[in-house]
Amino acid sequence: MTNEELWQTAMGEIELSISRANFITWFKNTRILSVENGAVVIGVPNGFAKEWLENKYNAYILRALRGADESIREISCHIYSPQESSLSEAKNVDAIMSPAQSVRYARPLIDHLVKPTAPSAGFDSNLNSRYTFESFIVGENNELARAACFAVSQNLGRVYNPLFIYGGVGLGKTHLLQSIGNEVLRHDPTKQIRYMTSERFANELIDSIKNQQIAQFKNEYQKIDLLIIDDVQFLAGKEKTQNEFFHIFNALYQINKQIVISSDRPPKEIPTLEERLRSRFEGGMIADVSRPDIETRMAILKAKSVDRGLRLDDAVILFIAENIKNNIRELEGAL
Repeated sequence: MTNEELWQTAMGEIELSISRANFITWFKNTRILSVENGAVVIGVPNGFAKEWLENKYNAYILRALRGADESIREISCHIYSPQESSLSEAKNVDAIMSPAQSVRYARPLIDHLVKPTAPSAGFDSNLNSRYTFESFIVGENNELARAACFAVSQNLGRVYNPLFIYGGVGLGKTHLLQSIGNEVLRHDPTKQIRYMTSERFANELIDSIKNQQIAQFKNEYQKIDLLIIDDVQFLAGKEKTQNEFFHIFNALYQINKQIVISSDRPPKEIPTLEERLRSRFEGGMIADVSRPDIETRMAILKAKSVDRGLRLDDAVILFIAENIKNNIRELEGAL
């Protein structure tokens, strides 16, 4: 059995054991680099995938590989570029990435390893370059939402379209949504991306109507590759805005352009939302972001401390995490 056949066999079993969102996110562009004396080296595309495969999916991978070859005893991951074929090249890249030690207790990647976001050609993307997947702390409260967002960033218009993320105020929805846009631009700066709140969308629509430029307004939006609308619940009750958004949504969806939406509640709980819009929102992937547990709150505080060059005693971190439970913005403010 070749390395490729071995990995495909293992992937088939792993896919049955975990959610599709997580499978697409963490196992895309992976391969076996070498098998020697019962040790398997798996090539992964980035440091984030390396952390998760080694720390979270190690048991799944080892069990699947041993099901195909009982001589396998251990696995390890090395970062490689799909264009690179030698293990030595992967090791060189891995050595550069090694300072990112933990997805929970430190910033996963060194800042200089994250390429700056280039502006989207001909369009004001409205993205904040600080919001990246690398700087987002993953916990049980947001794992599925993060996996779905990352999968979308790698496959615009082909998976989870539309993607609907919901959760309370200050839990990281905006960070996740903007991470999608920044990740897309990092790989292809020519993509037309627009991030905006639903209130800003409504205001732009009103201005276009007042200035008799509604046709131009629609045409501009229909050129977009990725449309991100934050806080869509504010469209509730605005019939004209909902009507225009519906037509823009349909136009983009029909040509496989990606639509990502956030709200403070699921579509079925948004009052006075048109049924046809609710139906469109529910036609894709819906994932929630809930309140972080204390371990995740401590991880966020430690990551924020690293960003600010602070060294806080664990007792201080624990004190803040125990007293600020509902809102990540409040957590950061307390820090």
